[in-house]
Amino acid sequence: MTSDQTRQWRLASRPTGEPTDENFELVTVSRPEPGPGEVLVRTLYLSVDPYMRGRMRDAESYAEPWGVDEPMEAGVVGEVVESNHDGFEAGDVATGNLLWADHAVADGDELRQVDPELAPVSTALGVLGMPGITGYFGMTDVADPDPGDTVVVSAAAGAVGSVAGQVASIAGARVVGVAGSDEKCDWLTDDLGFDAAVNYDTTDDLTVALTERCPDGVDCYFDNVGGPITDAVWGQLNRDARVAVCGQISLYNATEQPTGPRKLTQLIQTRASVEGFLVGDYQDRWDHALERLGGFIQTGQLQYEETVTEGLEAAPDAFLGLFEGENVGKQLVKVGERS
Repeated sequence: MTSDQTRQWRLASRPTGEPTDENFELVTVSRPEPGPGEVLVRTLYLSVDPYMRGRMRDAESYAEPWGVDEPMEAGVVGEVVESNHDGFEAGDVATGNLLWADHAVADGDELRQVDPELAPVSTALGVLGMPGITGYFGMTDVADPDPGDTVVVSAAAGAVGSVAGQVASIAGARVVGVAGSDEKCDWLTDDLGFDAAVNYDTTDDLTVALTERCPDGVDCYFDNVGGPITDAVWGQLNRDARVAVCGQISLYNATEQPTGPRKLTQLIQTRASVEGFLVGDYQDRWDHALERLGGFIQTGQLQYEETVTEGLEAAPDAFLGLFEGENVGKQLVKVGERS
């Protein structure tokens, strides 16, 4: 590859069920040139996230679908190579929604400066980026636990769930995490300060396991998963419980969608409220969340972990690993080093 070329991943075909390597194509193209007001960014880290599975479908869900044979988009942290925007100059570190690529061009107004002195730049895609902000607002604004409440978080060892659970703990709640391995459960309780954890992969009866860990019932549920885990939590909901629906990863690769919501009778009995949300709804308050999360990190109240896969060529494997629960904390792909 010459200096005037770059690599990018494209959607080769739409998957049926779980995606495979055949759904991705790595191509070499001419390196783009920034136009007026634009910035050329060289990728340092790119983010792979479960919501991207929805963008591989034909129909729009809550994210616009990618086109077949078109480049795929991702949250990226990168180094500015060239800038035609007053807010950036060569050598700056910026983050925004760019491409699965070595280089990409973006409107400078759609990028955000990253301060390399504040924290490792990779955190702009995790605890100090979209996943962390999702966990923060989903917990503080939607679930809204009171001191002493019992909060359950599914996919609690992931980038969003780990932040959501810690934010609930900081608020004075008792937090129970659900994760897919003993190692993840130990990380939740030993390092992140969760009060208890359930390994769904080795638990014979999730309802019994949650009842044991939530003897006073569940006041708030942060749902990243759906499916049997959510069914088990449903029966533990207290009166006036709040459910924040963030994701449904158990259904993302389903070839047939469920016929409708289940166990609604329990919502009548408990007067529980269920609210879905998207982090984009809070765009005008991101700075507030970042200030709060940064403060929690500095005081040691908020811990984070990153699972880093090396090389742009490994991006599809990193993405597919999300559905096998291979990551702890934020899953990133490291593409380059700062110059």
